[in-house]
Amino acid sequence: MAEYKLLLPSMGEGVMEATIISWLFGEGDMVKEDDSVVEIATDKVDSDVPTPVSGKIIKILKQKDEVAKVGEAIAILETESTSNTIATPETTTTETKIETPSTSDIKTLEQPLTKVDTSNFSGDLYLSPLVKSIVAQENISENELKTIKGSGLENRITKEDILLLVANRSKTNTIAPIATTTTPTTTSPTPTPVTVNEGDEIIQMDRVRKIIADAMVNSKRISPHVTSFIETDVTNVVKWRARNKNILEKRDGEKLTFMPIFVRAVVKAIQDFPMINVSVDGDKIIKKKNINIGMATALPDGNLIVPVIKNADQLSLSGLAKAINDLAYRARNKKLRPEDTQGATYTISNVGSFGNLMGTPIIPQPQVAILAIGAIVKKPAVVETPEGDLIGIRQLMFMSHSYDHRVVDGSLGGMFLKHVHDYLQNWDLESDI
Repeated sequence: MAEYKLLLPSMGEGVMEATIISWLFGEGDMVKEDDSVVEIATDKVDSDVPTPVSGKIIKILKQKDEVAKVGEAIAILETESTSNTIATPETTTTETKIETPSTSDIKTLEQPLTKVDTSNFSGDLYLSPLVKSIVAQENISENELKTIKGSGLENRITKEDILLLVANRSKTNTIAPIATTTTPTTTSPTPTPVTVNEGDEIIQMDRVRKIIADAMVNSKRISPHVTSFIETDVTNVVKWRARNKNILEKRDGEKLTFMPIFVRAVVKAIQDFPMINVSVDGDKIIKKKNINIGMATALPDGNLIVPVIKNADQLSLSGLAKAINDLAYRARNKKLRPEDTQGATYTISNVGSFGNLMGTPIIPQPQVAILAIGAIVKKPAVVETPEGDLIGIRQLMFMSHSYDHRVVDGSLGGMFLKHVHDYLQNWDLESDI
């Protein structure tokens, strides 16, 4: 017999730890290779951790609601050793050992959060390596760190929190001393107390809802939102989809929704206006090379998640359909990996799937824009023909484009939306699937 340490695996860039939600097996249970043994949660997504070996769980090291760092052991399994799997040309010993990652293996994993020494501080303060480097570079004092209410998981301080502190510090240094009463405050206003009456039901927010709430408030605090609207005739889009949906399902076994078409139009508009595909880093604008489209997806429990179509500009319409169907299925069945929700550079929210005509979406940070697609509705509309204007029944929908007015002015935000409109309204009925 040998002992095997089950480690929390690397889960993508920026994910350094996870919270144990529940164990699917208990101590003493037998598990097979690739069995999912524990459910974990990061600030991005919930997922399962499979075991790479078969054996018996003899000790669980991290209990429910405890936090484990990437590369840390969360359980110990007892495995069977055989000469076929253990023996090497130099030795046939079956000495029992607990497998421990080598130094080189550990370096390839995400670096853990670093605890900062904060004497006389009421709680522990953890900083990621990136945040810690910014703190050192900007000479941010411990007292300043204590004033930050972190927007990350469990109020952890994020890169955006630090950059906002730096931006506000530079402003106040040029206007007035920090301690003066005339300096604008960045603290959130005190919420109005809520009266609970007899018969009212109190529902505790779950972890995902808390993350969503913090992210939405944080986005409104960071980005001055502006929203533009346009109504689009998508009659050709509806006809093209009706003509091709059976073809794609028979050929590739994939359902053809409207989302691949919307993504294709957005990608083309981004290529026309690449300054929509940016992020803000302090006083710097980072123009993204890749076009990664986030797809807001409602979950069965009422929460929201945004899986990401990576390099959407490199996919055909059938490739987009396959990627979208796969992400949507795994999102609704809690099968997404953390990297599936990372790296979006622009997001689309299909509010029309709920019968809504339009909406004013909130920008997911650190992106600078998001598009809401409304319901497609048959309406009488003016149709221009060589013989003159006619009234016809057309398939119309509204689109609303919210953008960050720090870096996207009305002209850019409006022209981008008009190009998405043009690509959809003039959709080629002979487009390849």
